[in-house]
Amino acid sequence: MGCLVSTPKDTVGNRRRPANIGEVSVYVPGLRIPKPVDFSQSLGDHLSKSLVERLSALRTRIVVMAGQEGPTITRTRRKTATQHGGSTLADLQQALEDYLPVLLGLMKDGSQLQHKVQFVWVNQEDDAEETAMSNAWYEMLSILHLMAMLSLSQANLLLLPRTSSDGYQPKVTEESRRASIDIFIKAAGYLDCAVRHVHPQLPTELKRNLPVDLAEGVLRALCLQALGQGVDIQLGMAIDSTKATLAVKRRLACEMVKYWQQAQDNIMNLPLLNGWGEKHRLFVKWKYVEAKAAAYYYHGLILDEGNTEKFHGMAVAALQAADEYFKESKKACDAFHAAPPLSRNPPLWGTMKYLSEKIPKDTSSKVRINRDLYSHEKIMETAPTLPDFALALKPDEYQLPPVDPSWNMEHMNKGQTGSNQLRNDRR
Repeated sequence: MGCLVSTPKDTVGNRRRPANIGEVSVYVPGLRIPKPVDFSQSLGDHLSKSLVERLSALRTRIVVMAGQEGPTITRTRRKTATQHGGSTLADLQQALEDYLPVLLGLMKDGSQLQHKVQFVWVNQEDDAEETAMSNAWYEMLSILHLMAMLSLSQANLLLLPRTSSDGYQPKVTEESRRASIDIFIKAAGYLDCAVRHVHPQLPTELKRNLPVDLAEGVLRALCLQALGQGVDIQLGMAIDSTKATLAVKRRLACEMVKYWQQAQDNIMNLPLLNGWGEKHRLFVKWKYVEAKAAAYYYHGLILDEGNTEKFHGMAVAALQAADEYFKESKKACDAFHAAPPLSRNPPLWGTMKYLSEKIPKDTSSKVRINRDLYSHEKIMETAPTLPDFALALKPDEYQLPPVDPSWNMEHMNKGQTGSNQLRNDRR
């Protein structure tokens, strides 16, 4: 059930990729763009003209907006106001939310209408240029993925440092940081819903033929990335707070490691080979190593508070590991930005601005002090195991909306037509 067509890359030319996407705080692996669909041809004999026209109008709005914004939306843009005064991202997000309840009518009560329309989307991370499937759940999966990517784009714009009014170096306001955490949780909610409630609706054959953009592993990784970046913001805010203890900071850093490790595990064996896909893999690697640098740093500081040689030796090993991971993270960062499409690191701020100053300095001084105090044998050569904490930040519990009421009218009208037909037959 559900016809599949995948177009090899470079045969149609619909996939327009920018050469440079500017500054990146939050990586968005391109936006999948929907192509036009003729609902009247596939549904004209099954639905009222008004409902077909409504479906067409809602989806055409998305096709036009996504087609205009897709090639540019991943680039750094300080201003996002449209000529109508609204945010481009918010307008497209609203268009998607308006479409969902009407789209869901095609799948209502297992209706066969879900197989009548062939939906076509241009891919970004997959090797195939585009993928067409005659299954409305594929369309639903694509819509949720796009909603999540728009949210991540919005978070990226919020987390790019801006020059402050006082003339000092660029920074990200606390208001933007708090807002970004809510957006990360929302994006994770869309992706979690896609994995738990939409993916299972697809037949096994179609699941196997989904573009890698929509592979379960990629969706899970993106969900974990969103949560990992949310915790990164929480850690930065804890660093700025005089009330946050070392234990709190270590816990957040260790949780961050788990999110990024799980994200890496989910995409490790997937064919993320072309531009966006390879860059996605490099982003996860960079952030995973960066998180480990933060976790070992705070673990080392807490171990150093111990009163025995063993604790001090473990502290030195942890801090040395933090320093090594920090150096490795800088190389991973350079590799990510150098991969096509090219990108730039924004001015350092938050967690990494603080740690880029503290890790080399504290590691050097504490290693020197402890090596003076203890023999070489007392200093551990391998880093101690990081403590294991339960993950606290969870995806938003996003639920698919109820089917649009217009479908109830559709069934009533169909029922009325059927009864009239029966009356005429009796005559």
